[in-house]
Amino acid sequence: GGRASRRCWTCSRAQLKKIFWGVAVVLCVCSSWAGSTQLAKLTFRKFDAPFTLTWFATNWNFLFFPLYYVGHVCKSTEKQSVKQRYRECCRFFGDNGLTLKVFFTKAAPFGVLWTLTNYLYLHAIKKINTTDVSVLFCCNKAFVFLLSWIVLRDRFMGVRIVAAILAIAGIVMMTYADGFHSHSVIGIALVVASASMSALYKVLFKLLLGSAKFGEAALFLSILGVFNILFITCIPIILYFTKVEYWSSFDDIPWGNLCGFSVLLLTFNIVLNFGIAVTYPTLMSLGIVLSVPVNAVIDHYTSQIVFNGVRVIAIIIIGLGFLLLLLPEEWDVWLIKLLTRLKVRKKEEPAEGAADLSS
Repeated sequence: GGRASRRCWTCSRAQLKKIFWGVAVVLCVCSSWAGSTQLAKLTFRKFDAPFTLTWFATNWNFLFFPLYYVGHVCKSTEKQSVKQRYRECCRFFGDNGLTLKVFFTKAAPFGVLWTLTNYLYLHAIKKINTTDVSVLFCCNKAFVFLLSWIVLRDRFMGVRIVAAILAIAGIVMMTYADGFHSHSVIGIALVVASASMSALYKVLFKLLLGSAKFGEAALFLSILGVFNILFITCIPIILYFTKVEYWSSFDDIPWGNLCGFSVLLLTFNIVLNFGIAVTYPTLMSLGIVLSVPVNAVIDHYTSQIVFNGVRVIAIIIIGLGFLLLLLPEEWDVWLIKLLTRLKVRKKEEPAEGAADLSS
Protein backbone atom coordinates (compact mmCIF):
# COMPACT_ATOMS: atom_id res chain seq x y z
CA GLY A 1 0.00 0.00 0.00
CA GLY A 2 2.82 2.41 0.83
CA ARG A 3 4.61 1.67 -2.41
CA ALA A 4 1.38 2.07 -4.41
CA SER A 5 0.65 5.45 -2.80
CA ARG A 6 4.22 6.62 -3.51
CA ARG A 7 3.88 5.60 -7.15
CA CYS A 8 0.54 7.43 -7.45
CA TRP A 9 2.07 10.53 -5.83
CA THR A 10 5.07 10.40 -8.19
CA CYS A 11 2.77 9.87 -11.17
CA SER A 12 0.50 12.77 -10.20
CA ARG A 13 3.52 15.04 -9.67
CA ALA A 14 4.87 14.13 -13.12
CA GLN A 15 1.48 14.81 -14.70
CA LEU A 16 1.13 18.13 -12.87
CA LYS A 17 4.62 19.12 -13.99
CA LYS A 18 3.75 18.24 -17.60
CA ILE A 19 0.50 20.23 -17.40
CA PHE A 20 2.35 23.20 -15.87
CA TRP A 21 4.89 23.13 -18.71
CA GLY A 22 1.95 22.73 -21.11
CA VAL A 23 0.37 25.98 -19.89
CA ALA A 24 3.73 27.75 -20.25
CA VAL A 25 4.16 26.36 -23.79
CA VAL A 26 0.58 27.36 -24.76
CA LEU A 27 1.19 30.92 -23.57
CA CYS A 28 4.53 31.04 -25.40
CA VAL A 29 3.05 29.71 -28.67
CA CYS A 30 0.06 32.05 -28.43
CA SER A 31 2.08 35.19 -27.61
CA SER A 32 4.86 34.53 -30.16
CA TRP A 33 2.45 33.73 -33.02
CA ALA A 34 0.08 36.63 -32.28
CA GLY A 35 3.02 38.97 -31.61
CA SER A 36 4.80 38.12 -34.87
CA THR A 37 1.56 38.62 -36.83
CA GLN A 38 0.89 42.02 -35.26
CA LEU A 39 4.51 43.11 -35.64
CA ALA A 40 4.46 42.16 -39.33
CA LYS A 41 1.35 44.32 -39.81
CA LEU A 42 3.11 47.19 -38.05
CA THR A 43 6.27 46.71 -40.14
CA PHE A 44 4.39 47.04 -43.44
CA ARG A 45 3.37 50.59 -42.56
CA LYS A 46 6.97 51.71 -43.05
CA PHE A 47 8.52 48.80 -44.97
CA ASP A 48 6.28 47.42 -47.72
CA ALA A 49 8.41 44.38 -48.65
CA PRO A 50 6.82 41.03 -47.63
CA PHE A 51 9.27 38.84 -49.55
CA THR A 52 12.31 40.65 -48.13
CA LEU A 53 10.84 40.26 -44.64
CA THR A 54 10.30 36.53 -45.32
CA TRP A 55 13.90 36.14 -46.51
CA PHE A 56 15.28 38.08 -43.53
CA ALA A 57 13.30 36.02 -40.97
CA THR A 58 14.13 32.67 -42.63
CA ASN A 59 17.86 33.41 -42.37
CA TRP A 60 17.48 33.13 -38.60
CA ASN A 61 16.68 29.42 -39.03
CA PHE A 62 20.45 28.92 -39.14
CA LEU A 63 20.42 29.31 -35.33
CA PHE A 64 18.37 26.14 -34.75
CA PHE A 65 21.26 23.66 -34.63
CA PRO A 66 23.64 25.89 -32.59
CA LEU A 67 20.87 26.48 -30.03
CA TYR A 68 20.13 22.75 -29.93
CA TYR A 69 23.82 21.95 -29.38
CA VAL A 70 23.99 24.43 -26.48
CA GLY A 71 21.02 22.63 -24.92
CA HIS A 72 22.70 19.27 -25.56
CA VAL A 73 25.89 20.39 -23.79
CA CYS A 74 23.95 21.76 -20.80
CA LYS A 75 21.62 18.81 -20.33
CA SER A 76 23.20 15.64 -21.73
CA THR A 77 25.43 13.43 -19.55
CA GLU A 78 27.39 12.11 -22.56
CA LYS A 79 28.63 15.28 -24.19
CA GLN A 80 29.73 15.14 -27.83
CA SER A 81 31.69 17.58 -29.93
CA VAL A 82 29.91 19.65 -32.58
CA LYS A 83 31.38 17.46 -35.35
CA GLN A 84 30.28 14.21 -33.67
CA ARG A 85 26.77 15.51 -33.02
CA TYR A 86 26.52 16.83 -36.58
CA ARG A 87 27.55 13.47 -38.06
CA GLU A 88 25.09 11.61 -35.87
CA CYS A 89 22.22 13.92 -36.88
CA CYS A 90 23.21 13.60 -40.56
CA ARG A 91 22.25 9.91 -40.47
CA PHE A 92 18.68 11.18 -40.75
CA PHE A 93 19.35 11.81 -44.46
CA GLY A 94 20.72 8.29 -45.13
CA ASP A 95 23.88 6.26 -44.84
CA ASN A 96 25.92 8.76 -46.84
CA GLY A 97 24.82 11.70 -44.72
CA LEU A 98 24.20 15.15 -46.14
CA THR A 99 25.56 15.01 -49.69
CA LEU A 100 25.01 17.58 -52.45
CA LYS A 101 22.41 15.32 -54.07
CA VAL A 102 20.51 14.91 -50.80
CA PHE A 103 20.66 18.67 -50.24
CA PHE A 104 18.95 19.42 -53.55
CA THR A 105 16.48 16.53 -53.51
CA LYS A 106 15.45 16.40 -49.84
CA ALA A 107 16.14 19.87 -48.44
CA ALA A 108 15.70 22.35 -51.29
CA PRO A 109 11.99 21.53 -51.99
CA PHE A 110 11.17 22.10 -48.32
CA GLY A 111 13.10 25.38 -48.41
CA VAL A 112 10.89 26.54 -51.28
CA LEU A 113 7.70 25.44 -49.47
CA TRP A 114 8.85 27.18 -46.27
CA THR A 115 9.46 30.44 -48.15
CA LEU A 116 6.12 30.24 -49.98
CA THR A 117 4.21 29.54 -46.77
CA ASN A 118 5.65 32.55 -44.96
CA TYR A 119 5.55 34.89 -47.96
CA LEU A 120 1.88 34.16 -48.76
CA TYR A 121 0.98 34.59 -45.07
CA LEU A 122 2.78 37.95 -44.83
CA HIS A 123 1.37 39.15 -48.16
CA ALA A 124 -2.14 38.34 -46.89
CA ILE A 125 -1.54 40.52 -43.81
CA LYS A 126 -1.18 43.47 -46.17
CA LYS A 127 -4.61 42.79 -47.69
CA ILE A 128 -6.82 41.85 -44.70
CA ASN A 129 -6.81 42.19 -40.92
CA THR A 130 -4.71 39.94 -38.70
CA THR A 131 -7.75 38.28 -37.07
CA ASP A 132 -8.96 36.87 -40.39
CA VAL A 133 -5.43 35.84 -41.36
CA SER A 134 -4.78 33.97 -38.10
CA VAL A 135 -8.15 32.17 -38.06
CA LEU A 136 -7.96 31.16 -41.72
CA PHE A 137 -4.45 29.79 -41.27
CA CYS A 138 -5.90 27.38 -38.69
CA CYS A 139 -7.45 25.55 -41.67
CA ASN A 140 -4.02 24.09 -42.44
CA LYS A 141 -4.72 21.31 -39.92
CA ALA A 142 -7.77 20.26 -41.97
CA PHE A 143 -5.66 20.32 -45.14
CA VAL A 144 -3.03 18.16 -43.42
CA PHE A 145 -5.69 15.57 -42.59
CA LEU A 146 -7.07 15.52 -46.14
CA LEU A 147 -3.61 15.21 -47.72
CA SER A 148 -2.55 12.54 -45.19
CA TRP A 149 -5.72 10.58 -45.92
CA ILE A 150 -5.11 10.75 -49.70
CA VAL A 151 -1.30 10.52 -49.89
CA LEU A 152 -0.24 8.68 -46.72
CA ARG A 153 -3.36 6.47 -46.50
CA ASP A 154 -3.97 7.49 -42.90
CA ARG A 155 -6.93 6.11 -41.00
CA PHE A 156 -10.30 7.48 -42.08
CA MET A 157 -12.11 9.38 -39.31
CA GLY A 158 -15.61 10.73 -39.78
CA VAL A 159 -15.14 13.46 -37.19
CA ARG A 160 -12.14 14.81 -39.09
CA ILE A 161 -14.09 14.89 -42.34
CA VAL A 162 -16.69 16.96 -40.46
CA ALA A 163 -13.86 19.24 -39.25
CA ALA A 164 -12.60 19.67 -42.83
CA ILE A 165 -16.12 20.56 -44.00
CA LEU A 166 -16.40 23.10 -41.17
CA ALA A 167 -13.06 24.64 -42.22
CA ILE A 168 -14.22 25.02 -45.84
CA ALA A 169 -17.57 26.44 -44.70
CA GLY A 170 -15.70 28.93 -42.49
CA ILE A 171 -13.56 30.08 -45.43
CA VAL A 172 -16.68 30.72 -47.54
CA MET A 173 -18.40 32.59 -44.70
CA MET A 174 -15.29 34.68 -44.04
CA THR A 175 -15.29 35.69 -47.71
CA TYR A 176 -18.99 36.55 -47.50
CA ALA A 177 -18.45 38.65 -44.35
CA ASP A 178 -16.79 41.44 -46.40
CA GLY A 179 -19.22 41.16 -49.31
CA PHE A 180 -16.89 39.39 -51.79
CA HIS A 181 -14.79 42.53 -52.41
CA SER A 182 -11.75 41.87 -54.58
CA HIS A 183 -9.34 43.17 -51.92
CA SER A 184 -10.57 40.78 -49.22
CA VAL A 185 -11.01 37.85 -51.63
CA ILE A 186 -7.35 38.14 -52.69
CA GLY A 187 -6.24 38.28 -49.05
CA ILE A 188 -8.32 35.22 -48.11
CA ALA A 189 -7.00 33.33 -51.15
CA LEU A 190 -3.43 34.14 -50.08
CA VAL A 191 -3.98 32.81 -46.55
CA VAL A 192 -5.64 29.63 -47.83
CA ALA A 193 -2.71 29.14 -50.22
CA SER A 194 -0.28 29.65 -47.30
CA ALA A 195 -2.17 27.07 -45.20
CA SER A 196 -2.07 24.67 -48.17
CA MET A 197 1.71 25.11 -48.57
CA SER A 198 2.15 24.47 -44.84
CA ALA A 199 0.06 21.28 -45.06
CA LEU A 200 2.00 20.11 -48.12
CA TYR A 201 5.28 20.73 -46.27
CA LYS A 202 4.18 18.58 -43.30
CA VAL A 203 2.79 15.71 -45.39
CA LEU A 204 5.79 15.58 -47.75
CA PHE A 205 8.17 15.65 -44.78
CA LYS A 206 6.40 12.62 -43.30
CA LEU A 207 6.33 10.87 -46.70
CA LEU A 208 9.95 11.47 -47.76
CA LEU A 209 11.83 11.79 -44.46
CA GLY A 210 9.56 10.22 -41.82
CA SER A 211 9.84 11.34 -38.20
CA ALA A 212 12.85 13.24 -36.89
CA LYS A 213 14.45 13.40 -33.46
CA PHE A 214 15.19 16.76 -31.85
CA GLY A 215 18.77 17.03 -33.14
CA GLU A 216 17.77 15.90 -36.63
CA ALA A 217 14.91 18.41 -36.76
CA ALA A 218 17.23 21.21 -35.57
CA LEU A 219 19.82 20.33 -38.23
CA PHE A 220 17.16 20.16 -40.94
CA LEU A 221 15.77 23.61 -40.06
CA SER A 222 19.30 25.06 -39.99
CA ILE A 223 19.85 23.60 -43.48
CA LEU A 224 16.71 25.42 -44.63
CA GLY A 225 18.29 28.63 -43.36
CA VAL A 226 21.49 27.88 -45.32
CA PHE A 227 19.44 27.15 -48.45
CA ASN A 228 17.66 30.49 -48.01
CA ILE A 229 20.95 32.39 -47.72
CA LEU A 230 22.56 30.68 -50.73
CA PHE A 231 19.70 30.46 -53.22
CA ILE A 232 16.88 32.82 -52.19
CA THR A 233 19.02 35.93 -51.59
CA CYS A 234 18.99 36.83 -55.27
CA ILE A 235 15.18 37.29 -55.30
CA PRO A 236 15.01 40.25 -52.83
CA ILE A 237 17.87 41.87 -54.77
CA ILE A 238 15.97 41.50 -58.05
CA LEU A 239 12.79 42.84 -56.43
CA TYR A 240 14.71 45.82 -55.11
CA PHE A 241 16.29 46.83 -58.43
CA THR A 242 13.03 46.29 -60.33
CA LYS A 243 11.36 48.48 -57.65
CA VAL A 244 8.72 45.86 -56.82
CA GLU A 245 9.91 45.98 -53.21
CA TYR A 246 11.83 49.24 -52.99
CA TRP A 247 12.99 51.42 -50.10
CA SER A 248 14.83 54.72 -50.42
CA SER A 249 17.64 54.10 -47.92
CA PHE A 250 18.71 51.52 -45.35
CA ASP A 251 18.22 54.10 -42.60
CA ASP A 252 14.47 54.09 -43.32
CA ILE A 253 14.19 50.34 -42.66
CA PRO A 254 12.59 49.64 -39.24
CA TRP A 255 15.31 47.26 -38.06
CA GLY A 256 13.72 46.93 -34.64
CA ASN A 257 10.47 45.62 -36.13
CA LEU A 258 12.32 43.30 -38.53
CA CYS A 259 14.47 41.78 -35.79
CA GLY A 260 11.54 41.59 -33.38
CA PHE A 261 9.43 39.76 -35.94
CA SER A 262 12.29 37.35 -36.71
CA VAL A 263 12.93 36.61 -33.02
CA LEU A 264 9.22 35.96 -32.33
CA LEU A 265 8.91 33.71 -35.39
CA LEU A 266 12.07 31.82 -34.38
CA THR A 267 10.70 31.41 -30.85
CA PHE A 268 7.39 30.13 -32.21
CA ASN A 269 9.11 27.51 -34.38
CA ILE A 270 11.47 26.43 -31.57
CA VAL A 271 8.60 25.91 -29.12
CA LEU A 272 6.43 24.20 -31.74
CA ASN A 273 9.20 21.77 -32.74
CA PHE A 274 10.76 21.05 -29.33
CA GLY A 275 7.91 21.73 -26.89
CA ILE A 276 6.85 18.08 -27.19
CA ALA A 277 9.79 17.23 -24.92
CA VAL A 278 8.06 18.82 -21.91
CA THR A 279 4.33 18.64 -22.63
CA TYR A 280 1.54 17.17 -24.77
CA PRO A 281 1.36 18.01 -28.53
CA THR A 282 -2.35 18.87 -28.24
CA LEU A 283 -1.63 21.68 -25.78
CA MET A 284 0.85 23.24 -28.21
CA SER A 285 -1.78 23.26 -30.95
CA LEU A 286 -4.19 25.06 -28.62
CA GLY A 287 -1.77 27.99 -28.52
CA ILE A 288 -2.37 28.63 -32.24
CA VAL A 289 -6.16 28.72 -31.71
CA LEU A 290 -5.85 31.03 -28.70
CA SER A 291 -3.87 33.52 -30.81
CA VAL A 292 -7.11 34.26 -32.74
CA PRO A 293 -8.95 36.01 -29.85
CA VAL A 294 -5.71 37.81 -28.94
CA ASN A 295 -5.46 39.20 -32.48
CA ALA A 296 -9.19 40.02 -32.42
CA VAL A 297 -8.82 42.12 -29.25
CA ILE A 298 -5.80 43.96 -30.65
CA ASP A 299 -7.57 44.58 -33.98
CA HIS A 300 -10.65 45.87 -32.17
CA TYR A 301 -8.62 48.64 -30.52
CA THR A 302 -6.09 49.38 -33.29
CA SER A 303 -8.03 49.00 -36.57
CA GLN A 304 -11.50 49.46 -38.02
CA ILE A 305 -12.48 45.79 -38.14
CA VAL A 306 -16.23 45.10 -38.01
CA PHE A 307 -17.16 41.94 -36.09
CA ASN A 308 -20.52 41.28 -37.74
CA GLY A 309 -22.51 38.11 -37.16
CA VAL A 310 -21.16 36.32 -40.24
CA ARG A 311 -17.51 36.94 -39.30
CA VAL A 312 -18.05 35.78 -35.70
CA ILE A 313 -19.85 32.60 -36.86
CA ALA A 314 -17.05 31.90 -39.38
CA ILE A 315 -14.41 32.27 -36.62
CA ILE A 316 -16.36 29.93 -34.32
CA ILE A 317 -16.85 27.34 -37.08
CA ILE A 318 -13.16 27.27 -38.05
CA GLY A 319 -12.13 27.13 -34.38
CA LEU A 320 -14.55 24.25 -33.75
CA GLY A 321 -13.17 22.39 -36.76
CA PHE A 322 -9.62 22.89 -35.48
CA LEU A 323 -10.56 21.54 -32.03
CA LEU A 324 -12.24 18.48 -33.59
CA LEU A 325 -8.99 17.73 -35.43
CA LEU A 326 -7.18 17.63 -32.09
CA LEU A 327 -9.21 14.61 -30.97
CA PRO A 328 -7.02 11.47 -30.78
CA GLU A 329 -7.61 8.58 -33.17
CA GLU A 330 -9.04 6.35 -30.40
CA TRP A 331 -11.40 9.02 -29.04
CA ASP A 332 -14.51 6.99 -29.92
CA VAL A 333 -13.19 3.93 -28.01
CA TRP A 334 -12.47 6.09 -24.96
CA LEU A 335 -15.94 7.65 -25.16
CA ILE A 336 -17.62 4.21 -25.29
CA LYS A 337 -15.56 3.04 -22.27
CA LEU A 338 -16.52 6.18 -20.33
CA LEU A 339 -20.23 5.73 -21.09
CA THR A 340 -20.03 2.03 -20.13
CA ARG A 341 -18.45 2.90 -16.77
CA LEU A 342 -21.15 5.49 -16.07
CA LYS A 343 -23.88 2.93 -16.84
CA VAL A 344 -22.26 0.36 -14.54
CA ARG A 345 -22.06 2.90 -11.71
CA LYS A 346 -25.74 3.81 -12.13
CA LYS A 347 -26.71 0.14 -11.92
CA GLU A 348 -24.56 -0.39 -8.82
CA GLU A 349 -26.10 2.54 -6.91
CA PRO A 350 -29.73 1.15 -6.82
CA ALA A 351 -28.35 -2.30 -5.88
CA GLU A 352 -26.49 -0.82 -2.89
CA GLY A 353 -29.63 1.07 -1.82
CA ALA A 354 -31.70 -2.15 -1.91
CA ALA A 355 -29.09 -3.95 0.18
CA ASP A 356 -29.25 -1.21 2.83
CA LEU A 357 -33.04 -1.50 3.06
CA SER A 358 -32.95 -5.29 3.44
CA SER A 359 -30.40 -5.06 6.22
